[in-house]
Amino acid sequence: MTRFVLVGGGVASAATAAGLREAGFDGEIVLVSDESHLPYERPPLSKEFLTGTFAHTDFRVNQESWYADNAIELELGTRATDLDPVARRVSLSEGRSLTYDALVLATGVRARTLPGFDGERVHFLRTIADAERLGQRLAPGRHLAILGAGFIGCEVAAVAVARGLRVTVFDPGPVPLGRALGAEIGGAMGGIHTERGVEIRTGEVVSAMTETASGVQLRTSSGKLFECDDLLVGIGSIPNSEIAAQAGIDVDGGILTDEYGRTSVPHVHAIGDVASRFHPVHGRRLRVEHHEVAMRHGANTARNLLGASEPFAEEHFFWSHQYEHNLQSVGHFAGGGTRVIRGSIEERSFSVFSLENGRIRSVVALDRPLDVLHTRKLLAVPHEVTAEQLADKGFPLKSLLPRKAGARRSEART
Repeated sequence: MTRFVLVGGGVASAATAAGLREAGFDGEIVLVSDESHLPYERPPLSKEFLTGTFAHTDFRVNQESWYADNAIELELGTRATDLDPVARRVSLSEGRSLTYDALVLATGVRARTLPGFDGERVHFLRTIADAERLGQRLAPGRHLAILGAGFIGCEVAAVAVARGLRVTVFDPGPVPLGRALGAEIGGAMGGIHTERGVEIRTGEVVSAMTETASGVQLRTSSGKLFECDDLLVGIGSIPNSEIAAQAGIDVDGGILTDEYGRTSVPHVHAIGDVASRFHPVHGRRLRVEHHEVAMRHGANTARNLLGASEPFAEEHFFWSHQYEHNLQSVGHFAGGGTRVIRGSIEERSFSVFSLENGRIRSVVALDRPLDVLHTRKLLAVPHEVTAEQLADKGFPLKSLLPRKAGARRSEART
């Protein structure tokens, strides 16, 4: 009997388990997670869960019966503490150990913390427990300060201000979401948040905090003092790669893998947020922290565990909902090309394309989902386009896609 052990309670691990069973694998599958909840999706934590639209059972990857029906052994509330790749054994926090024929590390990431920033009124957001704790504090009239104008910070700000809180967001950069989305989209989103009542304080670094009897006092690097009721720290994440490093597996800003998910030691794969994988198209390592990539990475790994040699070449795709606005992005861009704007910044419906040598490399879009849909298809096929064509919102992007053979024959007959 072959045994695959999956370490991690997120979508990547659950997708691997599902892919194995769908492909007909009838050996043992053991899923180990240090959380007591069934594997769940994390995007709703900063949106639907905080608004009360979803209960935590609503964003499980699979319902409880699915694991029993598919003979998936669950080790919940159990942490993988040590890995012996020679003996093919992983030790668990309760003192037991599991041997494996193949091990998949889908350990994800944890919230980055700041020294001295802790206490009852200080929050981070990565788990259901984090979201439950924060949600209890989001009462109308309270003042929530947020460190970091990234996705977590901006999504929580949108929820909190809609619930009647006063919200202040601090970020050292010039615009919200600038690192991920660029100046144009970031500037537009900053304006949207400001209009909704969020106080955006960009270019401002919070250097210290003090928890008082009635709230939190923040001090900036310029010496200014700010008072708030609660503080959310959303300044990025750290890969949970320690178990791999301790086992001698190559780690550098994540667990290093090839394009098939294989680490530097035999029979151990790494997937999802924790994996710094080689991308065969871009020719460099990428570590992506987004739901859909993790899901597809798990499905790809399942096929490779069962004998396929299928490189994982998916493009980076993500989305974010803030208020009634929809942000989407697809593709990777290392710089050196041309940025092209399509649509109207003033009307807040536009896309920013990265163009290199006549080929689209990525797009970030605000309320232009069709641009993302067509680009997602274009990234996988040869095409050629000019900056002028891209900037013309009347130019049909789908015309760049290769025509099907049937369509070409029909045109030839006419």
